[in-house]
Amino acid sequence: MAGAKNHDYHILPPDIWPFMGAMSALVMTSGGVFYMHKMAGGTQIMLLGLLGVLLTMFSWWGKVIKEAHAGDHTPVVQLHQRYGMILFIASEVMFFVGWFWAFFDFSLFPSKLNTDVIGGVWPPKAIEAVINAFDLPLLNTLILLCSGTTLTWAHHALIHGDRKGLKLGLTATILLGLLFTSIQAYEYVHAPFAFGKNTYGSAFFMATGFHGFHVIIGTIFLIVCWIRAERGEFTPRQHFGLEAAAWYWHFVDVVWLFLFVAIYVWGNWGAVVE
Repeated sequence: MAGAKNHDYHILPPDIWPFMGAMSALVMTSGGVFYMHKMAGGTQIMLLGLLGVLLTMFSWWGKVIKEAHAGDHTPVVQLHQRYGMILFIASEVMFFVGWFWAFFDFSLFPSKLNTDVIGGVWPPKAIEAVINAFDLPLLNTLILLCSGTTLTWAHHALIHGDRKGLKLGLTATILLGLLFTSIQAYEYVHAPFAFGKNTYGSAFFMATGFHGFHVIIGTIFLIVCWIRAERGEFTPRQHFGLEAAAWYWHFVDVVWLFLFVAIYVWGNWGAVVE
């Protein structure tokens, strides 16, 4: 029959949101460049682009959810969604590789940097004290590890049809994520060194700060999953949204373990701690 669907793929109709997303990203990044160069209107342009990106995310992902409810997400479509999430996480891995690369380049070869500031040692001689790895950073490590456990509990509860366990596990994970962010904010406020004064401060705040940003994004992701769980939108057989959030959260956990060992423990070895 002409026009009949004889495949398992979901052919999307023409939509404005991919174009809107691309244009909004261009406006946001351009505004960011203008802002950093102190050009007129930079802040306003960046915020306008950010608003467009957020609107695109809300509208586009809302359509994806409606497609799932309409039965368009066949097993083949769900498989390709998983491929997409895997590729996204792989790109995030390479993003953090750049920050680790910078940190190790600074720390392993301090003599090739400005000797007046660095002093041929790491942490640089300008750093009078560093953050104690076995104080708040260790606590945050335990918090993230616990959050991974509670999220796994929520996922397994859904698979076995336990909706109460699903919501409790998600609630616990969200609260642990908020607690992690609060502790990291406190740590930043009381850090004995500043951002941008030398290579140590820049590398530390960029690596851990971007990780903190990912924790915030992951927490929002889980809050959306909690709202959808309250509405009964996840089923034991179809819950890619929750699965994607779990993958993202576990990725964030693993990155933090590398940050804790490399930057807080090894990177501060032998320095004065506060």
